[in-house]
Amino acid sequence: MKLDPAVVELLRLDAEQTTVSSAGGGGCSSASTFKITSKLSDGTEKRFFMKTGKGGNAEVMFAGEHASLRAIHDTVPSLCPQSYGHGRFSSQSSTSFLVTDFLNLTSRSAPTSSAPSLAAKLAKLHTTPAPVPDGYDKPMFGFPVTTCCGDTPQDNSFKDSWADFFANNRLRFILGRVEKSNSVDKELHTLVEMIASRVVPRLLGDEHLNNGQGVKPVVVHGDLWSGNAGVGTIGSDTGAQDIVYDSSACYAHNEFELGIMKMFGGFGGSFLKEYHDLCPKTEPVAEYEDRVKLYELYHHLNHYAMFGGSYRSGAVNIMRSLVRKYGE
Repeated sequence: MKLDPAVVELLRLDAEQTTVSSAGGGGCSSASTFKITSKLSDGTEKRFFMKTGKGGNAEVMFAGEHASLRAIHDTVPSLCPQSYGHGRFSSQSSTSFLVTDFLNLTSRSAPTSSAPSLAAKLAKLHTTPAPVPDGYDKPMFGFPVTTCCGDTPQDNSFKDSWADFFANNRLRFILGRVEKSNSVDKELHTLVEMIASRVVPRLLGDEHLNNGQGVKPVVVHGDLWSGNAGVGTIGSDTGAQDIVYDSSACYAHNEFELGIMKMFGGFGGSFLKEYHDLCPKTEPVAEYEDRVKLYELYHHLNHYAMFGGSYRSGAVNIMRSLVRKYGE
């Protein structure tokens, strides 16, 4: 396979010294992945990872992942691969692409280098203030571009209030996706509205969190289940270390990250202890578990929108318990 001229131009490679081969799974149902290997003018070899996909959703997905990786990499460079760009093939305009550093993944049990742990890197990401978006005078909740959590393009329009963003841009937005995929469900609709209108202000209101100081937006990965984290080397680095990929970033409350991590597991008590030693739980600490449960709810609803089935019962169980406790 020859490398498309648009990618050659983006990476400024010599096409005659470059090869492309399959790289296995693509991180989403519609993507294909490739390894690009190029011999540079100084005689060294450089490898890149490329995703490709067809249609408008692929273009949106890759633009979002590019911006997500850049946001994470700008804050903690060793946490994720660097993204070099995205676009459309010049030889086949219906095909979009994303190019990043190549990851050499190893076994999770493989010895790691002296680099910081995943918990330490994530804590650094989550204690670094988000940048001020263009056109604003302070950090905001949201993200400059649409990002996709799975196959779901998310509404990242900026909000000043975290409770407002989570209630509207996440819960009410994903309810619309659920009803589009599975038809209107009166019980589910009523529960989501009760959560958004009663529970979210009660648990996440600025006047409630951190003794009335609210929370500050930080960059979160956004889709950090165990399948999007691993151990390996980035590009030409040596020494395996903890890394993440397939990100769906936004500027959010740091604990929002923990919802999907709890939903699918794979991050044990020692991870959370180290993480919270460096990034303390938000006050009131007594409500921490319920906030994480609330954030997990979003991912149950998103999976129900994408896949249907048993994810509905998981969402309903979470909502009933939170409404009983906070929604009356």
